[in-house]
Amino acid sequence: MAREKSSGRRGFLVLVALIAIGAAVFENFVGSGPAGTPDQPGAPAHSRTMRYDDAVEAVRDMRAQVDWREDIVTERARIELGGVRDLKKSLPAIDTFPLVVVPAAGASAATVEIFVSTEKSGSGTDGWMVKVAEDFNQAGQRLASGRQAQVAIRKIASGTGHDFIASRKHVPQGYSPSNALWVSMVEAEGVPVEPVADSTVGNVAGVVMKQSVAARLREKYGKVDVPTLVDAVVQGSLVMGYTDPFASSTGLNFLVTVLSRFSDGKPETMLSPDVVSAFESFQKGVPFVALTTLQMRESVERSGSLDAFVMEYQTFAKTPTLQSGYEFIPFGVRHDNPLVGLGRLDADQRETLKAFAEFGRQSRYKRLAKEYGFDPAIDYQSAYPVPRGDTLVQAQRLWKEKKDAGRPIAAVFVCDVSGSMRGVRLAQLKKALLGGSEFISPTNSIGLVVFNHQVTTVLPIRPFDLSQKAAFHAAVKRMEAEGNTAMYDGAVVGLNMLIDEKARNPSVKPVLFVLTDGDTNRGFNFDGSAPVFEGLGIPIYTIGYEAKIDQLKRLSSLVEAASLNAGEGEIEYKIGALLNAEM
Repeated sequence: MAREKSSGRRGFLVLVALIAIGAAVFENFVGSGPAGTPDQPGAPAHSRTMRYDDAVEAVRDMRAQVDWREDIVTERARIELGGVRDLKKSLPAIDTFPLVVVPAAGASAATVEIFVSTEKSGSGTDGWMVKVAEDFNQAGQRLASGRQAQVAIRKIASGTGHDFIASRKHVPQGYSPSNALWVSMVEAEGVPVEPVADSTVGNVAGVVMKQSVAARLREKYGKVDVPTLVDAVVQGSLVMGYTDPFASSTGLNFLVTVLSRFSDGKPETMLSPDVVSAFESFQKGVPFVALTTLQMRESVERSGSLDAFVMEYQTFAKTPTLQSGYEFIPFGVRHDNPLVGLGRLDADQRETLKAFAEFGRQSRYKRLAKEYGFDPAIDYQSAYPVPRGDTLVQAQRLWKEKKDAGRPIAAVFVCDVSGSMRGVRLAQLKKALLGGSEFISPTNSIGLVVFNHQVTTVLPIRPFDLSQKAAFHAAVKRMEAEGNTAMYDGAVVGLNMLIDEKARNPSVKPVLFVLTDGDTNRGFNFDGSAPVFEGLGIPIYTIGYEAKIDQLKRLSSLVEAASLNAGEGEIEYKIGALLNAEM
């Protein structure tokens, strides 16, 4: 089935196909030929989405130009049965998450390490606690013992920090997640917790909604609040996205808020059959789950196609594209960024944590918090008490089982086996795919495509039962790297497989995963593929291996999907986290 076309022949045939579909749709179309063909100088990107039927016809024509073959894996690898799916087992080395504040004092100082959530341990307006910690260390406060108090700040998402702590792989002396839900879960894992500050800096989680959509909901329901929003999603009047409750504080808060809505605020019935059924109905209106709030922000800034999405107020306030045309509707528990001590602290560690919390209460840091978007002037109190940690753990499991609302997923993995993947990169990718497969539900269906300068279908889409899982393992293990990189050609083949699967089974939700490390240097390019891919409406999740992530983000943003980049030590964990959220 291999097909070889010259660059000129390919460009001509694709142009003919596009004209047949309709020139008006493509008045902003650019670069339909191979990636080596220069784009037209100053040509604008595509601006309008194709009709689905036209996109299907176009992607069929594109596949005809791809150097493509089938080499179906028939052997089955030996796999372990009865394994427990636990993302914490694949956690990378803690140094993958950098210390953004490193004390300058010597070994004689009393130093505590604090896990700090990313919206306050980053740079710019996301760096409030970084500034407080740097000033605290420079102040050189002395403890009762005479030692100097110092803090080390590690930038890490709240959920990832919880995983390190709960697994005991790395337990810092302090933990400052975005909200108290994670603290409750850490306590449920049996880790000793000492309260230090209920709030270090104030924040609120909310649903960000287009004003035009809010006006429509007010006309229909009389008001716009979270109960109304939940009802509107269930009734199909609203399309929204939220973040992964295994990783994101806002996502976990929203999940519990929805369950609380369906249980009338009664924690004891939050996981009852009636609530579970109502939650499945809700999930039918949720097409997009980002891994973190910051990733949600990036997706919204690139696309803006969702009616509503979740976000912390501080992020909302500091995102210029959201400052007109959107409303912010608070929900759930407040995100007051608590600080707790962990483990068996000695007197100096306990005193250092308390001194640090008190230091951050100075008026200059309160002013800085306001400047950075924290401490919003919103009179909002938590809508429900913090549930028990074991209830939250069960809520996460419920989400994993029911998030697709009974609708099976059909996914194709499109994997880069070009020459630049040779050696450690391919070995790590194989390990990540094999480990990540443990998070794929057997109710979903999986296919596998590999690409270099040529595209090869190695597994057709089939239910991920033990036989398909064994075939997937065998196919992954036999991957070898050589040749150039035709990423968009690989995506074209994978998308055609999903179109065929959806024709056979209209109830499936099609998803494409693209795993690559480099720039496309063969075959179709982004500008030539984007209008067609967008018109298909199939989410394309991209996983870059130390890649130029901006190109992959553009691809994922065509239809609401996530994009991530990983290094050697973390690719297994990141792919596992993505598949845990999506599959």
